[in-house]
Amino acid sequence: MGMIAQPYHHHVERTDAKRNMARYYIMEISLTLFGEIRLTRSWGRIGQNGQTKEHHFERETDAVDLFLALVRQKRARGYRPRVPPLSP
Repeated sequence: MGMIAQPYHHHVERTDAKRNMARYYIMEISLTLFGEIRLTRSWGRIGQNGQTKEHHFERETDAVDLFLALVRQKRARGYRPRVPPLSP
């Protein structure tokens, strides 16, 4: 069926020690086994299993539009790109 024009993957986190807040939000656009376009969102407390929601689209551009809107929303709420720990 189709292919994704480019990889879309976004992992952001929001932490605030004063408010005991440590959250993550991950999004990815991929294809299902049947070639359908899927935007998968996962979120929750860092270090724990969170929630997952999938959205299915006919067109990749619709998935990208939602992806970018969610990126803007999370950035406005204080989420920042995840910084991987330094290896020894």
